[in-house]
Amino acid sequence: MSPALEVVRTGPLALLEDAGRPGWASVGVGRSGAADRSAYRLACRLVGHDDHPAVLEVLLGGLVVRARGALTVALAGAPAPARVDGRAVAHRGVVHLPDGAELSLGTPASGLRTYLAVRGGLAVEPVLGSRSTDTLSGVGPPPVAPGDVLPVGPAPRAFPVVDAAPPSAPEAGPAVLDLLPGPRAAWVGGTDVLTGPGWTVGADSDRVGVRLAPVDGPAVERAEAFRDAELPSEGMVRGAVQLPPGGEPVVVLADHPVTGGYPVVAVLTEGSADRAAQLRPGERVRLRAARP
Repeated sequence: MSPALEVVRTGPLALLEDAGRPGWASVGVGRSGAADRSAYRLACRLVGHDDHPAVLEVLLGGLVVRARGALTVALAGAPAPARVDGRAVAHRGVVHLPDGAELSLGTPASGLRTYLAVRGGLAVEPVLGSRSTDTLSGVGPPPVAPGDVLPVGPAPRAFPVVDAAPPSAPEAGPAVLDLLPGPRAAWVGGTDVLTGPGWTVGADSDRVGVRLAPVDGPAVERAEAFRDAELPSEGMVRGAVQLPPGGEPVVVLADHPVTGGYPVVAVLTEGSADRAAQLRPGERVRLRAARP
């Protein structure tokens, strides 16, 4: 029997994601891929992959999967409590699943997205060179559903070299996102207008973007010189901070469109873009200028 991962339950949402499909922006196809790239890479490394296999990106836990054949897996990202046939197993550690064993994920106490990597990768049919689901365009495999049987590919030659990765230190207070000036920073008079107030994550946030609302005070206004300026659509990157007319910044994430017409007043650092992908609606956020 070829090894596979059978989906029993999915929780709110479970997607197949890898490192994405770069190189297609010129024809209107975004990169997509794992929303939290650092968590994705860690899960892959724990099971011995130095390439870019497909994994499951699980929103707020609730996933139950069954091993068809013996499998080796690892979890990273939001620390969802995990059990194998009722026995607790470690987060950010290598877990061996015997044939028929069930792995279940509870709701993480913090964070939003947990990554389940399988040694060998989830070998569904790629689309434009990637197995990533793009929720904005619909490119890629559909969200996984109960009853899906996901084939597992050949294991890499390298073996896992550690049993577990050290946990990250818990953050106290609001999440902190570091940003750099964007190409249109002058439209708001500089990034200081973003780093001063506190922000709250909006309820309409998803893999496309995170909307930020000011905790106190008014929304961000354009500088007088750009109050009525028009801007043609420009290329977008993950972590770009756009300013719509309503003045509530939007941080674009993995499934962002390839172009946008709102001014990009700042851009998050790579690590902060990963952190933004783990923010929950209602969570407090502080923006700060990235250190040189």
